[in-house]
Amino acid sequence: MKLSRPLRRARLARVPRLVRLYQPFLVVILFVASLTASGAMARPVAAAGDPVIAAAGDIACDPSNSRFNDGQGVGNTCRQLAVSNLLVKGHFAAVLTLGDTQYYCGGYAAFQQSYDLSWGRVKSITHPVVGNHEYLTSGGTGCTSANANAAGYFKYFGAAAGAPTKGYYSFDVGAWHLIALNTNCSNVGGCGATSPQGKWLAADLAAHENECTLAYWHIPLFSSGGRANTNSRSFWQQLYTAHADLILDGHDHIYERFAPQTPTGAPDAVNGIREITAGTGGSDHTTLRTLAANSVVTNTDTFGILQVTLHASSYSWRFVPAVGSFTDSGSATCHA
Repeated sequence: MKLSRPLRRARLARVPRLVRLYQPFLVVILFVASLTASGAMARPVAAAGDPVIAAAGDIACDPSNSRFNDGQGVGNTCRQLAVSNLLVKGHFAAVLTLGDTQYYCGGYAAFQQSYDLSWGRVKSITHPVVGNHEYLTSGGTGCTSANANAAGYFKYFGAAAGAPTKGYYSFDVGAWHLIALNTNCSNVGGCGATSPQGKWLAADLAAHENECTLAYWHIPLFSSGGRANTNSRSFWQQLYTAHADLILDGHDHIYERFAPQTPTGAPDAVNGIREITAGTGGSDHTTLRTLAANSVVTNTDTFGILQVTLHASSYSWRFVPAVGSFTDSGSATCHA
């Protein structure tokens, strides 16, 4: 239908008004298009909702400890409640316990009377690994033959701790693959590449080709605290070959961060794995013996948690103090 001349003029007069109405949106669209064409937006930016996890080991005092003090602790001993307050307020996607979660032996009664009152408040998001103390059968609350094979630990955490005969498992958080391993090698048939755990690790790494991988366990391969052990070197080798990014552990009651390195301790800024020890969960502090090669930062007088933000292809870390003032932070990209 052909419009009359006055009607055509009326419709044309509306065009400038529409342009003025939608001009702000047009400007934004054109600006974004120009950035994309120039490559200015090509670099990925971490999303505001990237998951944040918290980790620490060597945590809860035996309830019979003279400094337990109804869970409040005294001085630099039994401060697990203060550390756990950071977890309760933190809105974390996951909490990783790095072994020796409950002293003296991880008896079930000790878990109920100590750990459960503090870190137990975030049990629903906790992914634990077992320490050497959980396997003991003498020396504290519930430390009898009934605690053989870390019975108290596996009873308390249930399925979250993995199978009681293994104590190793894996899961994903965001874009990351996380692997919990057991460094009490004699209790699980060894830690070598041909052991049941070693074969499981190889299969797990092959099945999960995430760009970013984090592994954690109790006993460190490298440490300045004097408690390092070579029993996890096979883990390191498999993880290094698979281009894993970060290893967390405890055992020495210190905080220590290493520069990226190979399984033999050679610096490797390209493919090396960064190890961070956070035995700072609240039990007590230990001292440094000899500064290890590639050690970058150490602290022996602060309790707190290691907070790690898991970006799609990178990560950032921050040590958050609960008792003491030390802190540490940084960031790195994942291995391609």
